[in-house]
Amino acid sequence: MKRALVLSSALLFCLLSIAQKNNYTAAIDAAADKIEPQTIAWRRDFHQHPELGNHEVRTAKIVAGHLRSLGLEVREGVGKTGVVGILHGALPGPVIGLRADMDALPIVERTPVPFASTVRSTYNGQEVGVMHACGHDAHVAILMSTATVLAGMKDRLKGTVKFIFQPAEEGPPAGEEGGADLMIKEGVLENPKVDVLFGLHMAAAVESGKIRYRPGGEMAASDWFTIKIHGKGSHGSQPWAGVDPIVVAAQIIEGLQTIVSRQTELTKDAAVISVCVIQGGVRSNIIPEEVQLTGTIRTLDTAMQRDIHERMRRTVTKIAESAGATAEISIDKKTLITYNDPTLVEKTLPSLQKAAGAGNVQLMDAMTGSEDFSFFAAKVPAFFFFLGGMKPGQDPHTSFPHHTADFYIDESGFKLGVKAFCNLVMDYGH
Repeated sequence: MKRALVLSSALLFCLLSIAQKNNYTAAIDAAADKIEPQTIAWRRDFHQHPELGNHEVRTAKIVAGHLRSLGLEVREGVGKTGVVGILHGALPGPVIGLRADMDALPIVERTPVPFASTVRSTYNGQEVGVMHACGHDAHVAILMSTATVLAGMKDRLKGTVKFIFQPAEEGPPAGEEGGADLMIKEGVLENPKVDVLFGLHMAAAVESGKIRYRPGGEMAASDWFTIKIHGKGSHGSQPWAGVDPIVVAAQIIEGLQTIVSRQTELTKDAAVISVCVIQGGVRSNIIPEEVQLTGTIRTLDTAMQRDIHERMRRTVTKIAESAGATAEISIDKKTLITYNDPTLVEKTLPSLQKAAGAGNVQLMDAMTGSEDFSFFAAKVPAFFFFLGGMKPGQDPHTSFPHHTADFYIDESGFKLGVKAFCNLVMDYGH
């Protein structure tokens, strides 16, 4: 009889625990449904009023005002324009960080929507259009809605949630610091110390309602390089009287591509070297003295990254030397490899499956795109996943890529982002 009572008590405890868990899951679903129109409205407002990195003044003001209206502790000006909101649950538990990036890109928008951006600004001395062409507007709206839902559940919340709204994910203006690295330097992961961190990113070629993820190395490290080639100027009709740095530049570009195609073990991990800017010459009959190349390197393995850097230095200097020119290369490390802690992924994957349905949470291949969320993930266990932003049934090949003037995301997937964040927080604390 005693044993039966113990078993009955244990069963009752389990049933109560399940009921409690299902109760807050149902509450999250209902709250996410209710706030969906506001999530979309926020996103459209931010989309129509985009701001470049380190200049997200209007966005930050709206975010901070909303967080204060929820009764959160708010810190502004973290990493220049960043905002941090702190929600203390009623029960003891871990400190969980949630991050959204706020900045837009220097692109003139072509998207045929009524809330398209017409904003103009200056970027590195050039007049540019400004557009949310990567989904950061949605990230901000989703995290604001997540804060609303969790603030309404704080009596059941175990621990503390730190909402991190980050500037300059795409990189700060030339000569400035910014982004995740600067926020970390200014203590965003401390006081209280963050135990784990979650982040999401819209994916324009993944159907709304689906989530993609990968444990371990998910996104590539991003390095930017500059190559300066010094030749000897001459008249365009007499190339033999000079050393043509344009021809040398062409040979260097070809040489850099053989590093990936012929010298890198691509069966181990992907790698990319792209020359994206060529600057040299002012007139059709003048061979210039100097040409400058700039571009990016993407790697998913740190040893491969070091090897490629060394091969690039050798290729650049030796090709220039063979032509009688000189060349120098500088490499600036912009982001790290975005690494999802495998233990954290395994522990929290059921929360994403609960939010989206198990069949809608899918393993993905590693990407050569990069994210400065990687700086956070280098400091604390982190999990960064992708949220579908393509109209269901659409061919992914017809979806306009991120960082383009026609970039578009379907708004029906925003609600899943709120549910995913809320379930991650509530489940991790329990």
